[in-house]
Amino acid sequence: MNLDNKAIYFRRTALRKIVEAFDKGILQTEAYRIPYEVIPQDSKSSVRCCIYKERAVFRARTLAAMGWSVEEDDEATSLNDYAKRALTRSHIPQHPLTVMDIACHACRKARHMITEACQGCLARPCQQVCKFGAMSFRDGRAFIDPDKCRNCGACKQACPFNAIAFVPVPCEQACPVDAIHKGENDVAGINFDRCISCGQCMEACPFGAIMERSQLIDVLGELKKGSPVVAMIAPSIVGQFDGTLPQLITAIKKAGFPQVTEVALGADVTTANEARELVERLEKGVPFMTTSCCAAWVQAVKKHLPSLKEFISHTLTPAAYTAEIEKQKGNVTVFIGPCVSKRVEGMENPNIDYVMTYEELGAMFDAKGINPATCEDAKLDPSISGEARYYGVTGGVAQAVENAIAGKKPINKSVVQGLDKKTMALLNAYANGKGLGSFHLLEVMSCKGGCIGGPCTLKPQAQTIKSIKELVEKSPKVPCALDKKKK
Repeated sequence: MNLDNKAIYFRRTALRKIVEAFDKGILQTEAYRIPYEVIPQDSKSSVRCCIYKERAVFRARTLAAMGWSVEEDDEATSLNDYAKRALTRSHIPQHPLTVMDIACHACRKARHMITEACQGCLARPCQQVCKFGAMSFRDGRAFIDPDKCRNCGACKQACPFNAIAFVPVPCEQACPVDAIHKGENDVAGINFDRCISCGQCMEACPFGAIMERSQLIDVLGELKKGSPVVAMIAPSIVGQFDGTLPQLITAIKKAGFPQVTEVALGADVTTANEARELVERLEKGVPFMTTSCCAAWVQAVKKHLPSLKEFISHTLTPAAYTAEIEKQKGNVTVFIGPCVSKRVEGMENPNIDYVMTYEELGAMFDAKGINPATCEDAKLDPSISGEARYYGVTGGVAQAVENAIAGKKPINKSVVQGLDKKTMALLNAYANGKGLGSFHLLEVMSCKGGCIGGPCTLKPQAQTIKSIKELVEKSPKVPCALDKKKK
């Protein structure tokens, strides 16, 4: 854990404290003490005005770590009472994100501003390019009228001295679908009718004011009851923790999960079915098809790009196929991955009971004193292909589908990695037949780098890719999907 990043440190500490209190059997009676234990009287961890506000913020973090909405907190209810409710609830929280108003910095509106580097150019290049009449000159320096400025950035690009700075609102800037809005007192809020649960706002906020509503307590409760729980680990988990994948599987079992399976198992099914679907569509004259593995991308199409709906693959995700297999065995399914949006997929798919993140799994390891690097090797499924284990890296899905077609149908593929405002506009153009190029298969991932760039990952991408590639080289190749019957 990067202790210098206080936002990440406090978020993960809240999760760890929940696990520790649960394991000791004192969560219902001692939950109220958690903020005081993390921020003691002589604490040097405070980054705000005082330790009392820091404790109030951490109380909100603890609420989110228990799965509750901070927006709905009445502040009079004890953390003990929230813990009791969490331990007995039967429904998963509807929205996966929550905003802690007390932690929000209430950033000013995004704006362009003139810095001291302004030289008052005679040519007035910034004024020349402004289409809204927002630029003028006062006392030998440029001036921007905030009432006229549209933040187009033309003046910033035109300035030869880089004297114009853009001051963004990080969460708003990061959101690809404009789901973040300023509410009362300029505190951020999330419009869930627009939100695609990509988690980019949570990752972007430098004050850690946006958190996931965790399902950790629900999972711990199932494990305590002795339910036949299976941990379904996403392919991108490789390299997220110290140790190899076989060691990590053993560590997960030590943490209390009786069974562990790789979601790469379902990825091989996705590859085969998506390959067949692509060939069928192309034969019918459909210009292209997009992948459907990324839950945030699917939400983006549903809510913002309806004209692309006809082009998105009908094939289920690796998580969905893996959960279907495990449900047939009578297991309680827990998907463990790097993203927020999988919580939405879990809510929509009756075969996925719970969703956890790598951060939450790491909190379990920390609380229980488990180091995957010191664990014994478990046996891996020898039938899972290397292509399936590469799904978490940009281009991995498209490459697996191409390999599954095995040259029987020549295809061109393209990749969009990272949803932002510009790529959303580009994708909308694709839906209208503009700028398509010559691709037949379009892979879209909401995170840059693929799943290994998710908001709940633990290690740098360069480090995880190396571990993934080493595992892929030891795994079998995907068979030609067109030679087998559809599953």
